[in-house]
Amino acid sequence: MSSEILISPHDGATTPVRRPASDAGNRVPRSAYIHVPFCAHRCGYCDFTLVARRDDLVTPYLDALEQDLQTLADPQPVDTLFFGGGTPTHLDPAALRRLIELACGWFPLHDAAEFSVEANPFGLDEEKIAVLADGGVNRVSLGVQSFDLEMLRFLERDHTGDDALHVVDRVRRRIENVSLDLIFGVPGQTRELWQQTLDQAIALAPAHISTYGLTFEKGTTFWSRRLKGTIAPVPDDLERAMYGDAMDRLTAAGFVQYELSNFARPGRECRHNQTYWRQDPYFGHGPGAARYLRGKRSMNHRSVTTWIRRIQAGESPIAEIDELSPEDRAREAIYLGLRQADGVSRRELFERTGFHLDDLAAAAIREHVGAGLLSDDGESLRLTREGRFLADTVSGDFL
Repeated sequence: MSSEILISPHDGATTPVRRPASDAGNRVPRSAYIHVPFCAHRCGYCDFTLVARRDDLVTPYLDALEQDLQTLADPQPVDTLFFGGGTPTHLDPAALRRLIELACGWFPLHDAAEFSVEANPFGLDEEKIAVLADGGVNRVSLGVQSFDLEMLRFLERDHTGDDALHVVDRVRRRIENVSLDLIFGVPGQTRELWQQTLDQAIALAPAHISTYGLTFEKGTTFWSRRLKGTIAPVPDDLERAMYGDAMDRLTAAGFVQYELSNFARPGRECRHNQTYWRQDPYFGHGPGAARYLRGKRSMNHRSVTTWIRRIQAGESPIAEIDELSPEDRAREAIYLGLRQADGVSRRELFERTGFHLDDLAAAAIREHVGAGLLSDDGESLRLTREGRFLADTVSGDFL
């Protein structure tokens, strides 16, 4: 790929040098994401694209998805396929089976591919598990969040701790690779309760655990309740201690923290999510789904009915398109790289983007290394343990 050669900063210019590079965004995608926007209930903290109690839209959604996938013209073999939501397993068995057949028809899986599905413990019965397993799903991500009934009620979840314990066992009889999502920093949650949650999750011996601090997103009911003063975030020092507990307890139990919020048994990292963090291209279909193709990011309409209506009319479902400049893509690669335990490799960044790390961010590197938030061995730049507590601030300085 040709690219403009700029004057080196060493010659007095301030513009970073860029040389020809293999832009990952222009490669053939090997991953695909399908958004399934159905839930029984919208939890108070959730700002994802979904509709609750609108099962009447399931068939129109599947019809529109089939029509949209046909725009690919030819099947696109992939190494990872991911169903997110919403709650993909909210679909009844027949609809779930049709969804899998559609996706795998247009995105046939290579040998040893990873096929992940997000699932809610409630309603994930033997029949649905069989549909998943028979359809080739080999990784299930369970939205457990907590095992404590009071915490689950606060989060407006529709399952109990016992439901979560039992469903892990049922799923693993057919699908061995199980991941658990957990939430910390919930109002009323003590540090001791969070430690118990971690220990209960570890005792289930999953392949993967994700831990997320509760956030108050604009437009959610939790956001409104916070503005009204009826709920408040936990103190910063408590949330920090809880994150530290996750790192300490999960690492001691044999999990590897390969990304800020994600811990896996060796070899069980979520390969699909690594596609995003490595800035590799991917397909995306469904309302609110994003894609990264030929160096451009785009996102579909978040409204489920608008997405369906536009596809039915033969119109594009895309609502936003963002084409980053070469330098902005390089800076984004640094930002995403710092989320990962491996950090940012100087050599790999240059090979992928044509930019030198130090030309782009020498001042930020010096500042954060000096503050003990980044470590720099000359080859790679990584967040230190202390830096992980301030990851958003540190990595944001590289954008």
